[in-house]
Amino acid sequence: MEGKFKLIAGTANKGLALEVAKKLNVKLTPVDIRKFNDGELYVRILESVRGCNVFIIQPTSYDANLHLMELLIMVDALKRASPKRITAVIPYFGYSRQDRKTKPREPITSKLVAKLIEAAGVDRVMTFDLHVAQVQGFFDIPSDNLELTPIYAEYIMSKKLKDIVFVAPDVGSAPRARSLARVIHAPIAIVDKRRPEQGVAKVEHVIGDVKDKTAILVDDIIDTAGTITESASMLKKYGAKDIYVLATHPVLSDPAVKRLQKAPIKEIFVTNTIELPKKKKIKKIKIISVAPLLSETIKRAHEGTPMGVVYEKLYEKLKK
Repeated sequence: MEGKFKLIAGTANKGLALEVAKKLNVKLTPVDIRKFNDGELYVRILESVRGCNVFIIQPTSYDANLHLMELLIMVDALKRASPKRITAVIPYFGYSRQDRKTKPREPITSKLVAKLIEAAGVDRVMTFDLHVAQVQGFFDIPSDNLELTPIYAEYIMSKKLKDIVFVAPDVGSAPRARSLARVIHAPIAIVDKRRPEQGVAKVEHVIGDVKDKTAILVDDIIDTAGTITESASMLKKYGAKDIYVLATHPVLSDPAVKRLQKAPIKEIFVTNTIELPKKKKIKKIKIISVAPLLSETIKRAHEGTPMGVVYEKLYEKLKK
């Protein structure tokens, strides 16, 4: 990497940060991050960052509050050390599901988080597959929401699956399923889901033909896995031959792992936007690394060159 460049990792996903550092042929800038006995955080950047383009890799995954606060404190520490620019790379943007009011006197927490990140001193934000695209609009600074469609398409094509149908587990996920279907030239189906109460999903029926097909459920997040596992059971009932799941962010809150192990799902494709502990790395889960795309995006952001060229090449590669 040419010019003044620094890559910093918080504690939320050190593995991804190390992978990106290796691809960029740089070392992570050392940071002292500690927690006091009363739970307060302490952060100190251990190298000069004066005049540098600084990139912080820190998803705000579980513990969302801890990791968000850690990010804000790191940014404040950096801002006081005179960098040229600070980019917050947030592979998983916590609170993104709280993007609107559904009942009186509710907050729009994702907008609040965006404003906190801006107020701390971030100049640019990078994310992957936001729950809803409108969250980008909560920022008044440049933000990049990186799409993974070509990465997923290449991976699925390498599996050489037959008679694929992409399935959206709810109407909100239909655009994700449709974008993959366009690239791979496959049909889509939609699971009709209702939420009688918060955190409870009730699957009604399937819209589209899944009989004797390889069904791939497409979503952005697997949290408690209620939606995904109920959808898988419904697809089996409608005659799907094999069922796979593709989801960007493996939140996997309890009892997700138990549900996924019992469900009629052959494999679950997720990314490493969230670092999974060993106990959650069950046999069904296959991890697709976002490090190659993220490292290229960081490199181009540092150099001031467009990212569109990379996506053009990725899509062109799929046509061969």
